[in-house]
Amino acid sequence: MKLQKIGLSALISILAALTLGEFRFIPNSQFKIINSQALAQTQAQRKAEADRLLNQGIQQHQISQFQAALQSWQQALIIYREIKDRQSEGKALGNLGIAYFSLGDYAKASEYQQQLLVLAREIKDRQSEGAALGSLGLAYLYLGDYAKAIEYTQQVLAIAREIKDRQSEGKALGNLGLAYFSLGDYAKAIEYAQQWLAIAREIQDRKSEGAALGNLGLAYSNLGDYAKAIEYTQQLLAIARETKDRHSEGVALGNLGLAYSNLGDYAKAIEYQQQSLAIAREIKDRQSEGRALNNLGLALYISGNLPAAEKTLLDSIKVLESLRAGLDDANKVSIFETQTNPYVTLQQVFIAQNKNNDALEISERGRARAFVELLASRLAPSASVATTINPLNIQQIQQIAKEQNATIVEYSTIWNEALYIWVIKPTGEITFRSVALKSLNINLPEATEQTRVSAATGRRGLNEQDTALAEMIRGTREALGVSAGDTANKQAANPPASTPANSRIIYPKLQQSYQLLIQPIADLLPTDPNAPIIFIPHQSLFLVPFVALQDQTGQYLIEKHTILTAPAIQILQLTRQSRQKFRQLTLQNNLVVGNPIMPKIGTPPQQLPPLPGSEQEAITIAQLLNTKPITGSQATKASIVQQMLKARIIHLATHGLLNEVKRRDLPGAIALAPSGNDDGLLTSSEILDLKLNAELVVLSACNTGRGKLTGDGVLGLSRALISAGVSSIIVSLWFVPDEPTAELMAEFYRQLQLNPNKAQALRQAMLMTMKMHPTPQDWAAFTLIGEAE
Repeated sequence: MKLQKIGLSALISILAALTLGEFRFIPNSQFKIINSQALAQTQAQRKAEADRLLNQGIQQHQISQFQAALQSWQQALIIYREIKDRQSEGKALGNLGIAYFSLGDYAKASEYQQQLLVLAREIKDRQSEGAALGSLGLAYLYLGDYAKAIEYTQQVLAIAREIKDRQSEGKALGNLGLAYFSLGDYAKAIEYAQQWLAIAREIQDRKSEGAALGNLGLAYSNLGDYAKAIEYTQQLLAIARETKDRHSEGVALGNLGLAYSNLGDYAKAIEYQQQSLAIAREIKDRQSEGRALNNLGLALYISGNLPAAEKTLLDSIKVLESLRAGLDDANKVSIFETQTNPYVTLQQVFIAQNKNNDALEISERGRARAFVELLASRLAPSASVATTINPLNIQQIQQIAKEQNATIVEYSTIWNEALYIWVIKPTGEITFRSVALKSLNINLPEATEQTRVSAATGRRGLNEQDTALAEMIRGTREALGVSAGDTANKQAANPPASTPANSRIIYPKLQQSYQLLIQPIADLLPTDPNAPIIFIPHQSLFLVPFVALQDQTGQYLIEKHTILTAPAIQILQLTRQSRQKFRQLTLQNNLVVGNPIMPKIGTPPQQLPPLPGSEQEAITIAQLLNTKPITGSQATKASIVQQMLKARIIHLATHGLLNEVKRRDLPGAIALAPSGNDDGLLTSSEILDLKLNAELVVLSACNTGRGKLTGDGVLGLSRALISAGVSSIIVSLWFVPDEPTAELMAEFYRQLQLNPNKAQALRQAMLMTMKMHPTPQDWAAFTLIGEAE
């Protein structure tokens, strides 16, 4: 169980620093919408009126009247632009960004801060430049992009020290502390908060003093020192009430609730969370409302009030989902990483009430949402569909299983405690099974209340890489000869059990994975080896080579079943639509590429080694597909991209790059021949911008199915290709050896000519290849994502 801390107790104080409040506050100002026609006509009078509106907005924001402040600043911006007061225009832009930030509209907030940043640099206003950078850093902090948050905030700190602005210096230190807190570095978080506290007391800035105390309380809470956490947070609460800062008051109450939850005093925890929630709703702070609902829901669940917990967590999910509206794909992915807790806890609440199908709906709702919206927007005539597509209900899930004529297996990892599994048969029958992860017997840090408490961003207490499940998967990959460094070794890290000559090699790690992932549902799987099973992995399970899992007799799963994977059930619905769209076209061209003149990567740049085996693979496959292979200097990036737009089947046999190339925060690239001004690297971000109509793309290269693991699935080449319009892709989970891969691919296309079912063709190719190359490392790397037919 995880608590989702409100945690950003510095927020209002940080925002106050960014309001650029150089004008005198007007006490007791009454808000009203200004009729621009009634404004005084002289320039001086117009400026005075705009200044009044700016200060009015500052006062309204300080008492958490965010909508009122927004309207005041919008009126001020109109006047400043009319009278061409550039510096004051920048103040209004910055404040508008802050208002939208407070209302949870991060897309608009960033837009206004970017405008301020451009303007500030044009007029060489260093203070406004620092303010814009600070707001952008804070936006990235809320979106979960901590590297960017630190980058922007360090620039703010440098500017503040350069212009000797102690208040902004302190708040920059506070924001750096929050970023490191979110990354789990509590020692650094405490160090930065203490520096901020010293500056705040030196300049007698009470709000900043309170915020710094609150951040110290958060850090000590996550270190398990709840007495000290409560002491610091009580000081924040006193200052917030003294300064009539309702936002910080709500934050303090919420964090006190978390501390008492950790101490097991759930009655007091519920009381504090209810007070925090009331304030969040009063001041219309959607972010704090969502998190207060999550923490209240968890406290209700632990205390045994399941119906109330269910309603409260559903409300939390609705609020948090509203914060994603209007964001671009990258920011949707990023912010979702901070919002996963209520989805997991609500699954537990439903299962505790034997509402297994309701839990499946939430499991599906809590995965690949940005991916679903992106793909839906590409398929729909109107881009607005991307923000309105609804999650699946049980009837729709059953219909998708029927349309796919497949058994769907969806996994959901529940912290470090359990694995939930649902099996949906083509008939619509749904069965739920649960497996305790304690059965793995892997020594890890104990999941105490301290580790269960999440950071302010809502991330899990135990890092994903530290879970028993992730450790098991690491062991599985090492058993196949794929090291933690993603390189293929000829000898497995854990040698397989000795066996008599000509008998099957047994891999204990593959059997352990089978026991956890397959054995609990083995009686529910089809007995016909040609009947497809579609696995929907979760988190680190995306790295599992399902085809190579071994039962107690040593038989591989691919020998018993036809296997596909997908990021979510709803993605299957959308790839089916993409496939139907393709059928309306008359594309006949097939594109086969092998061993292009390799590009250079790294610093200093070094050319990737040639792949003569891939060239022979391309020649063989081109003959099977009745086309000409494109190799060497002819396989330029510019030429291949143009041909991809018109191709029905695309086969790329070249180097696949994982972490070596990252553009727009998306890992992954395909190596093609450079030409002109391009470097020859076809990146995931570039593929994402293409409009493809291919029925099938095969990336016969290393690590093409891997990427950055997120709550939205795997970010990389596979996601980019499906988003670009491809209905079926075959990608790899590790570094693939040259000769067995060429044989497997040739056999796949031979089988595809006999049977158009791609999943069955890939299965037959694997069965044929393992006869000559029995080690799973040689034949089990590839997986089919999307449509079988």
